[in-house]
Amino acid sequence: MSSNHKILNISRPDLTLQEDFAKELGISKITAQLLINRGIRTAADAEKFLNVKLEHLHDPYQFRDMPRAIELIQKAKLNKDKVMIFGDYDVDGITAIALLKNTLAKIGIDALHYLPHRIKEGYGLNKNILQIAKQKKIKLLITVDCGINSHAQVKELRRHNIEVIITDHHEPLNCELPAASAIINPKIKEAQYKYRDLAGVGVAYKLCQALTGVTLAEELDLVSLGTIADVVPLTGENRIISKIGLQQLCLARRLGLKALIEESGLKNREINSTFVSYILGPRINASGRMDTAEISLDLLLSKTESQAKDFAQVVEAHNRQRQKIEDKILEEALALIEKEVNFKEHKVIVIGQEGWHQGVLGIVAAKLADRFYRPVIAISVSPHLCKGSCRSIKNFHLFQALLACREFLETFGGHAHAAGIVINRNKIEEFKKSINRFAHEKLLLEDLIPSLDVDMEVGLADWVEAEIRELQRLEPYGSGNHEPLFYTRNLKLKGQPQTLSKSTLKFWVTDGSITCEAIAFRMESLKESLIQAEAIDLVYTPRIDNWQGENSLLLEVKDIFFR
Repeated sequence: MSSNHKILNISRPDLTLQEDFAKELGISKITAQLLINRGIRTAADAEKFLNVKLEHLHDPYQFRDMPRAIELIQKAKLNKDKVMIFGDYDVDGITAIALLKNTLAKIGIDALHYLPHRIKEGYGLNKNILQIAKQKKIKLLITVDCGINSHAQVKELRRHNIEVIITDHHEPLNCELPAASAIINPKIKEAQYKYRDLAGVGVAYKLCQALTGVTLAEELDLVSLGTIADVVPLTGENRIISKIGLQQLCLARRLGLKALIEESGLKNREINSTFVSYILGPRINASGRMDTAEISLDLLLSKTESQAKDFAQVVEAHNRQRQKIEDKILEEALALIEKEVNFKEHKVIVIGQEGWHQGVLGIVAAKLADRFYRPVIAISVSPHLCKGSCRSIKNFHLFQALLACREFLETFGGHAHAAGIVINRNKIEEFKKSINRFAHEKLLLEDLIPSLDVDMEVGLADWVEAEIRELQRLEPYGSGNHEPLFYTRNLKLKGQPQTLSKSTLKFWVTDGSITCEAIAFRMESLKESLIQAEAIDLVYTPRIDNWQGENSLLLEVKDIFFR
């Protein structure tokens, strides 16, 4: 029986392919199997996965509208026309604006930018955009990380002879596309681009590549930051971008990022995808949640060390404020769930309260979806129009669910795992019933049980230091390339488990001949079961622990099965 009843999906080993990969690439059979589990079937593809190169990136001119977009930018440069970049207030949007501003400056265009206010204006091109563009005498507007569903606004801009280039990675709401001068979006079939999972900053990067005719490796710190923070799959081009970009991040050449790394306690640490997801990304997001995202953009565009340090301190303060507000809302949300949610009836948790800060609802919804393993919609209730954030689970496509309930919504947007809604207060109850009816049709009981994708069953004797180090070649980990997980059966506890801070358990296990240390974060509640069990099976990631110069095997436990 498992600690929290997770379903284990253990990959079937492919011994023949393991042998081939191990022989041809000089890697261990464990690494070979991990590559197979990630859908790699040839040694050539495995080689490409392990040895990431910039030349493996696709030609940006694969996008059908790319020549037209470049022509419009060159024309604006020639005529000295005013150019504006319109972005989004999250990490993906902010990094995309910084990247495009820098690149346009390199070719002699000093572009203005517009960053909407998360709470006052919301996502995407707003109804004031024409007024703003006319006031600033803009002739060319380029969107980053938004615009694909802004039909009315694009039509208005074009009617007033303002050229519009849309660069976006979101799904178009219906098959209709806005009447833009050029659209660069890998999600539309008209784009004819061979990789559809680029983040918004990834799409902006392709435009910058086409514009300069070079790979712009030095800009990949920004591109990897936005890509990893936006939780897009770290496969294909995103893998190349994020792997090389993380190396650039470690060099900390950009003053703003250097200051942020120092301010958040990561100085002299090797920056990996986990640090981006849980430390750097949330800090860059925090300013847009609490105040205006301009501060984070200013940080990324800092020209002096003292300027960068000042902005990094403001961002850090916003992050602390965000955490305080988030903790309070989470507490209130848990009390509401206890009172209002019937888990037999409600496969989707829909909760709302007056006064909830819209800026942190997405994080709260994500934490609740994680805790209860159900889709969650958290709504900040107002007298009329209310805003909500939605987060989902593995087998529930949020965007399609919202599409099915669109009659109750004023507007909505997003994708399979995350979305935002605007809803009239008096429609919330009907919407709750409707989305739950949809969920009852789509979700099976087992869809509401979290699962772990285990790469391989191994014994403790299979681990040697070189093989554990070799696993690092599969980094960066994230969506579409999860951190490797292994399963070892029939281990015995040795000695007494200890409780460390943050409800972490530390204990020793043995298979009779090999004994090693295990650490289980947030699993203190299992201490008694662990002591009483005759034997245990562990799901874990292996690490190398260095204690006083001695290296030893450490198991980072993800689940415990008691026998």
